[in-house]
Amino acid sequence: LLLLLERLNHAMEAGSTSGQGRGAGRGRARGGGRGRGRGRARAQAPIGAWPGAGNQPAGNQMATAFQRMVDIVERMAGQQDQGRGNNNHNNNQKGEDKALERFQKFQPPKFQGGPNPDEAEGWLDRISDIFAALGYTEERQIVFAVFQFEGAARAWWNVIRAKWEREQTPWTWANFTREFNEKFLPPIVQEQREAEFMRLCQGAQSVAEYETQFTKLARFAPDLVNTEAKRIRRFVQGLNVEIQDALATAQLDTFSQVLEKAQRSERAKSQVRAFRDKKRKQPEPNSGNKLSTQVDGETGGPQSGKVSSQSDLLKPDFEPICGFCESTTHKEAN
Repeated sequence: LLLLLERLNHAMEAGSTSGQGRGAGRGRARGGGRGRGRGRARAQAPIGAWPGAGNQPAGNQMATAFQRMVDIVERMAGQQDQGRGNNNHNNNQKGEDKALERFQKFQPPKFQGGPNPDEAEGWLDRISDIFAALGYTEERQIVFAVFQFEGAARAWWNVIRAKWEREQTPWTWANFTREFNEKFLPPIVQEQREAEFMRLCQGAQSVAEYETQFTKLARFAPDLVNTEAKRIRRFVQGLNVEIQDALATAQLDTFSQVLEKAQRSERAKSQVRAFRDKKRKQPEPNSGNKLSTQVDGETGGPQSGKVSSQSDLLKPDFEPICGFCESTTHKEAN
């Protein structure tokens, strides 16, 4: 089509030039001729001309044809854009369906609301673990989470959604968990969880176990972890001192980097500790009985002294003496 338009454009320019030449020639012919046959010839439209173009000059006919071709190309381009838009919409819908299918494979629990805070906390923990494995965007996490609501929970979410749309609240997971906790967890439970988070330390836990507990309780104290820097600082403060020392000189910008570095340090220290324990349990070379004896005339090692009999080994290093005369031949009783 573009090639055809280009040819039509060239033809229009050529027709305009030739039309000017023919007009000048006819003018000269009419001026010098006798004028016989005037009015007998009737102008005929060119074969293949557009309807209504018979009374138009050749240049105008070409311009009309060219404009109509442009209109046709524009309509075709619009149809192609509309087709691409429909394809993109269909592809997005297919992607959404596949994401929901993956989410359902984890068998997420339903939630109907209710006064039991343990049930609400357990549901939120399970849903958070699923999304941690899937890695979905926060907006998609909220959409799929509320998909599991039923009964009173569904009615509550309809109210919250209308409020978010009215106030233009961002669809973030932090906003969702805050609204959820305010509704389904009593204030006293939230205060207890917040206190647990502030006292949380690694202690005898592994770094992975500590991180799991940290993430679970962090949602009850959002103001303490509302930025990446605050989250990292609070996490490092709860680690054991030897791991904190290993992180002190490292340049770490994200929470995932801090977690990875802490786990590496933990593994290294564990290997060193295991090596020392193994070495401590091994017997030292020549650590047996260093006492060499010569029994029955046999040499028993590099001892310089010789013992004539085994009974001599049982003799004490001193001999008893009399307390009165200091004689070694008898005791006081004798």
